[in-house]
Amino acid sequence: MILHPSKRTGRVVLAALLLLVGATDGAAVEYFPLEQVRLLDGPFRDAQDRGVDYLLALEADRLLAPYLTEAGLEPRADNYGNWESSGLDGHVGGHYLTALSLAWAATGREDVRERLEYALDELERAQRAHGNGYLGGVPDGDGLWERVAGGDIRAEPFALNGAWVPWYNLHKTFAGLRDAWLHAGSEQAREMLVKLSDWADALVASLSDEEMQEMLVAEHGGMNEVLADVAAITGEARYLRLARRFSHRQILEPLIAGEDRLTGLHANTQIPKVIGFERIAQLDDDEEWHRAAQFFWDVVVDERSTAIGGNSVREHFNEKTDFGAMVSEVEGPETCNTYNMLKLTRLLYRDGPAARYVEYYERALYNHILSSQDPRTGGLVYFTPMRPAHYRVYSQVHEAMWCCVGSGIENHVKHGAFIYARDDDAVFVNLYIPSRLEWPEQGLSLRQETAFPDEPGTRLVFESDADIRLKLRYPAWAAGERAIVRINGRREDVSAAPGSYIELDRRWEKGDTVSLELPMAVRSETLPDGSGYYAILYGPVVLAAETSPFGDESLDFYADDSRMGHVPDGPVCPVDEVPVFVADSPDFARHIQRIGDGELRFRVGRDAGLRGADDAELIPFFRVHHSRYMLYWPYSTPAQLELRQPGTSQAEAARLKLEALPEPEAPGNRSKP
Repeated sequence: MILHPSKRTGRVVLAALLLLVGATDGAAVEYFPLEQVRLLDGPFRDAQDRGVDYLLALEADRLLAPYLTEAGLEPRADNYGNWESSGLDGHVGGHYLTALSLAWAATGREDVRERLEYALDELERAQRAHGNGYLGGVPDGDGLWERVAGGDIRAEPFALNGAWVPWYNLHKTFAGLRDAWLHAGSEQAREMLVKLSDWADALVASLSDEEMQEMLVAEHGGMNEVLADVAAITGEARYLRLARRFSHRQILEPLIAGEDRLTGLHANTQIPKVIGFERIAQLDDDEEWHRAAQFFWDVVVDERSTAIGGNSVREHFNEKTDFGAMVSEVEGPETCNTYNMLKLTRLLYRDGPAARYVEYYERALYNHILSSQDPRTGGLVYFTPMRPAHYRVYSQVHEAMWCCVGSGIENHVKHGAFIYARDDDAVFVNLYIPSRLEWPEQGLSLRQETAFPDEPGTRLVFESDADIRLKLRYPAWAAGERAIVRINGRREDVSAAPGSYIELDRRWEKGDTVSLELPMAVRSETLPDGSGYYAILYGPVVLAAETSPFGDESLDFYADDSRMGHVPDGPVCPVDEVPVFVADSPDFARHIQRIGDGELRFRVGRDAGLRGADDAELIPFFRVHHSRYMLYWPYSTPAQLELRQPGTSQAEAARLKLEALPEPEAPGNRSKP
């Protein structure tokens, strides 16, 4: 049972908990606990509400069944199907703990708290039944872990001793218990987490470093990160040593050397490892490991990501110099990848609050994460195809149990996590999302009112007196005309440059207002390899067009319970039949005109070089659902138009090359049975 503190005391306790896990261990900035940030009406509040509804629609007993079964107890219901009954049994249950904890912190809803308490009580029963601290839903886990402890280790990328990524699975349980402590203040969860960590420590105690590294060939999630957090929670260095043992040197060492050897690797296997490298670096003041994590972020964000902030084709990092498969394959960026890249971004920003971290976070949040939720049902997306004129499919609450459902139920209940940050006496306003911030230690209550991105700016209202510095992000995409800042209606001089912060330092009084107006313009952006495909953006927002069905078709936008239900495998529209921009330069976007002054809508036609369609309407990609869509558009000069077909052939060749990557059967690559 959670004995959660009172509302006022809760804020203090949660702040102390964040301190305990390193929110201030030499960091340049800190984050506000989620319960101090409340979302107000807008697309993110809508997404949060749908996310909580989806979360509560899940049946707790079905998610908890694998844990009870493995503990020799009678479950109260049958497992869910899909991945929860085919080797990854229990992995969504771990995400479920995290999501409930985040949702409680973000909303304060009692029904969420009660569900979390119930889940923890059931899991504690299972842990007690094991008797050795273990807790997991991994099928036949006792035998598997006994063999591993004895040095019987047979690892491949997606399996350990024939079991489907058991450490990856178990990491979700570790993380769920950690988050129930951090975000809901559950002493019960903390005790369970420490017992589970002691079990893991004992399990690998007799393994050599070579055996550990062999074991880590198999995907293992962020085991190093969560064990580093346990070290911070308990203050015991032995858990930090264990976190280092769970760090995969085959990935770490090239990053330390500044070498990008990521091509062909399963992308979301690597990102959590790097999150762990950075977390260990923070706690151990390890500059070398920090530089490795920074190098990874730079490479993935600057050279391996698409306009929506997502990366990978068919779950693997493609060649940096050839994104042909990105526009030919239907298995485009995976939502889990971006979920983890945002975690890494938040960690790196703490150590140095550079605006470029926020630029990426904003882009990925609006264009990938926000777009990955079905506005009708709250269903979640696995792959977001970049292929022109393709589509996405959504999970159904009781039928789809993929990894992107697990991370997805977390995504939409933590939208308040990065809107604001702080140092000793300053508030950083990073994102323009309607919200209310409370900082009791400074006596601050601040309300942000905005219709961004439909309106180019935001308005801050002080609901209390406060003596703080206000730092407003001046986005790099707002180049051109100067930003305008007004305090209580009076225009202020702005000396800051785009890509930095505008600092306002004064004694604020209740009722004071600060408005920020930003220049926003339409622009085009090519793929990282410089090939002839362009996305169209307005500020940080990717614009897309809904397209007509391809032929006489009736697409099913909802995934079934099959092994491959998460893949949008309907007919593809031939790339040489989709609309194309034909212009003398890629600057065609300047001819695209906004329609009206409400929600963002733009018209694009022949004056911008559009061929293959009379005209098209562009809207933010996060509002495109249940339709084929154009997100990346082919581009050609008039003289090169006849070369499009060879280019298409090259893209198809890249797709076939990626198809040749090894894909073991389940347990195996989640994209293929």
